[in-house]
Amino acid sequence: MRRRDFITLLSGGAAMMCPFPAGAQQAVTPMIGFLHAGSPSPSAPYLATFLRALAEAGYVENKNVAIEYRYAEGEYDRLPQLAADLVRRQAAVIIAGPNTVAARAAIAASKGIPVVFNVGDDPVKLGLVASLNRPGGNATGVNNVMSELVGKRLGLLRELLPAAARFGALVNPNEVAASTSAKIS
Repeated sequence: MRRRDFITLLSGGAAMMCPFPAGAQQAVTPMIGFLHAGSPSPSAPYLATFLRALAEAGYVENKNVAIEYRYAEGEYDRLPQLAADLVRRQAAVIIAGPNTVAARAAIAASKGIPVVFNVGDDPVKLGLVASLNRPGGNATGVNNVMSELVGKRLGLLRELLPAAARFGALVNPNEVAASTSAKIS
């Protein structure tokens, strides 16, 4: 029996054993915490895709799911406070991104709330999860394999601009994956 099947079975059994209070109860709308290191405008296309995918799964914002947005506006030192606020507001899940700093802040803020992250480097190497096939803890996510593609990108630039002697790259020194990208020459 798979772990998820067991947990579903266990929680269903526990629910059957709980006494139901008399009277009508209001359904609780789950809240998704959205923790972002940047600003709303540049991330708007990604957010639109996220909301569309939620709707395809049957979750529509302000209808049957609430979403609390927290943007650090590039001020990474604000992320722990923003993540803690989402925990206080009892988010059912925290979506953290688009970098390691946001993911770490969300994971540190709560050990009980699931955190879904999106990073550009190996999440095991970054210390976000124990392993790829069994992340452990409360975190899971997507690895965009960005740092592994830096060499390929440079090779493509070399083909497109064979006379170029140097290439430059702008990286955010506060992002852990930036150090990996900067080492490739």
